[in-house]
Amino acid sequence: MSASILYNILLQFDISNKNSTIMHKNEVVNQMSSNSGKNLEDAPPKVGDTLVKLRQADGLSLDALSKRAGVSKSMLSQIERNQANPTVAVVWRLANALGVPISLLVDGNQPVPASIETLPSHATPSLRSRDGHCVLRILGPIELAGQFEWYELSLEPGGCLDSEAHEPASREHLTVLSGMLEVQSGSNVTKIKVGETARYAADRPHYIKNVGKNAATALLVVIHNGGQ
Repeated sequence: MSASILYNILLQFDISNKNSTIMHKNEVVNQMSSNSGKNLEDAPPKVGDTLVKLRQADGLSLDALSKRAGVSKSMLSQIERNQANPTVAVVWRLANALGVPISLLVDGNQPVPASIETLPSHATPSLRSRDGHCVLRILGPIELAGQFEWYELSLEPGGCLDSEAHEPASREHLTVLSGMLEVQSGSNVTKIKVGETARYAADRPHYIKNVGKNAATALLVVIHNGGQ
């Protein structure tokens, strides 16, 4: 999550949802590793029952999961019937294809997540500038931070989200939902109104400012390193 938009704005924002925790991406990975490492080292994981539940919850056929994970259909069938113990590399591929932590596949006692996860409005973390003129609701999941991030941005008249340069090749996509905004990227400045989208380089100093007389809202998408 280094050079993420979160790091560039945390100094000028306070976390307004006290029940939410923003973790560095490496912390998430380390936590997953510590939870699953013992099982992986002690014995080959038996993941068959959990794999079946996760695949069915996602509405995937064996063939579809095979293509998504890069694991042969015959191997998947054997794993699901607990006739074959997958290597750590295969477990990682399956977890990645299903969008779940590797520990969930290894530890069959964990509940299988719902196929559709709903996050209540009050549970969506948000950041508010110290002057109160700018609010960012963090809509993207933490596991994508540093790759893709998206936010609902609200700006009072005169409010401004001023950012330092992100990492090379980063870009932002800003769609105005209400009001009028001014965007500057480097030496380029433009104004966008409701329904319009600005796409611009974020690997240089840039800002988003409400130049209208009314409050403005927008959807902000940040793509780091060209989406790679």
